[in-house]
Amino acid sequence: MAADPELLAGGLGPDATRGSVDAQALRAWGLVRAHLLSDLGEKTFNSWLKPLQLSGVSNGDVRLSVPSRFMADWVRNHFADRLRHAFAQHIPGIRQVTIDVGAGATIVPSEPEAAVDGPTLSEQSSFEPRYSFTTFVVGKSNELAFNAAQTLAAAVTSGKTAGFNPLFLHGPTGLGKTHLMHAIGSAVLAANPKAKVVYLSAEKFMVEFLAALRARDTIAFKQRLRSADLLMVDDVQFIAGKESTQEEFFHTMNEIISAGRWLVISADRSPQNLEGIESRILSRLAWGLVADINPADFELRYNILRTKLAAMPGAQVPDEVVQFLARKIVANVRELEGALNRVIAYSNLVGRKLDMDFTREVLADVLRAHSRKLTIDEIQRRVADHYALKINDLISPRRAREVARPRQVAMYLAKMLTPRSLPEIGRRFGGRDHTTVMHAVKRIEELRATDHELDRDINQLRRALDS
Repeated sequence: MAADPELLAGGLGPDATRGSVDAQALRAWGLVRAHLLSDLGEKTFNSWLKPLQLSGVSNGDVRLSVPSRFMADWVRNHFADRLRHAFAQHIPGIRQVTIDVGAGATIVPSEPEAAVDGPTLSEQSSFEPRYSFTTFVVGKSNELAFNAAQTLAAAVTSGKTAGFNPLFLHGPTGLGKTHLMHAIGSAVLAANPKAKVVYLSAEKFMVEFLAALRARDTIAFKQRLRSADLLMVDDVQFIAGKESTQEEFFHTMNEIISAGRWLVISADRSPQNLEGIESRILSRLAWGLVADINPADFELRYNILRTKLAAMPGAQVPDEVVQFLARKIVANVRELEGALNRVIAYSNLVGRKLDMDFTREVLADVLRAHSRKLTIDEIQRRVADHYALKINDLISPRRAREVARPRQVAMYLAKMLTPRSLPEIGRRFGGRDHTTVMHAVKRIEELRATDHELDRDINQLRRALDS
C-alpha cells in the first residue's frame, strides 16, 4: 500500500483513515513484532501475534486485524494492553489498540518480520502434485464429486458462493476421495499462494488435539485450524466414539462455516450411515453437498489405466493386458494402478516380455483374491465345448488323441486357475493319479512353446474363463 506523502513526512495527517499507514507506523509495527517475539517466545508469538495484520493508525488508535472471531477475542483479552504499550514506545499519542476480524489491508513489515518468519499454514499443507484435477479420470461413478470439488475450489479462490458448504465426499477406500482433496488444495494455492489451507486426516486431528490437551495448549491448536481459509479433514469415520475429539471437531466446523470459510470432509460412507458420530455433527455434514464416489465400472477402470500409461511413455503394455486388469481388479482404483505398476516393474527387472502369461504369473496372488471361485466343473464344461466333446469324454478312460489332449488341457487349466491340489484334480478326471496330472501340466507347458495352435486355444479358453 502506498503511504500518504504527509504521513511519510513524520506525522499523522488530520484526514488519516483506517487503512492508511505511514512509514513511521510501519517501522513501529516491525519493531513491536520483534519486541513481542523476544518477550513472549516463539511459540506464543507464532500462535497468536504473528497472524496479526496492521490495518491503519488514526487519531491515536492502532487498528489490527485477525483471521477469526475466536482469535480476536483472545488477543483483546490477553494482549491488548501489551500491544498498546509497545506501540506507544514508538508512536507518541497512541491511546488504544483495536482488534478487528478480517478487516484492513495486509501490510507486512520488512526486515523485522523476515527475522521471525516461519512456515505459513499453506506451506505446512503438502499436496501431492500427481493428485490434480487434470489427472483425475472422470466417469459416471465419480462425476458429481469431481464437479463439486472443482466448484468449491473455484469458490474459495474467487470469493463467490459455491451454493454449498461443507462438501462431504464419501465412498469406499481407494476410489479417489483423497485425490480430489489434494486437487482442491493444490488448485486453491495455485490461484492464491497466500491462502491458508489446512489438510489433515481425522486421526491426525484427534492425535494433535489430545497432545494439545496434555500440554495444556489447546489454544494454538484451535487457532491454527479455525483461522484457515479452507479446512479439509480426511476419513472422519476415525473419530467415531471419541467424545472429546468430536466436541472439538463440532466447534471447529461451526467456526469455519459461520465465518464464511470453507470445509471439505471425507468418509468411507454417507453421513446417515456413520456410526458413533454425534447427530449434531451428522446434521452439519448433511447440510452441505453430499457427493458419493461409487466403484468404477469397466470403462472407467480401462480409461484410468490408459491415462496412467500415457504418462509412462516407455512402458509397452499390450491392450489385452490392460483390458484384463480392468476386468479382473474391480475393488478400487489404487489396487488397479498398483497392479499395473507391478507388472511393468517386474517386466523391466527380469527382462521378460509383458504379455498375458507374464501378467497372470506376476499377479497370481492378486488375481486369486479378486477372482470368483472358478470350479473344475466349469473348466471341464468350457474345454468340452471348445473341442466339441462331451464332459464324460474328459473323465472317461479313453486315450485317443482327440480326447487325451483336451483332457490334458483341462487338467492344466485346473492346476493354473484353481487352488485345487493335484490329487483332487486327478479324482475329478475319472479318479486318475496325481502323477497323471503332473505329466499333463508339464506336457502342455512344453507344447505351448512350439504348438501355436494349442497356445491360441489355451489363451481363448483362459479369456473365456476369466470373463
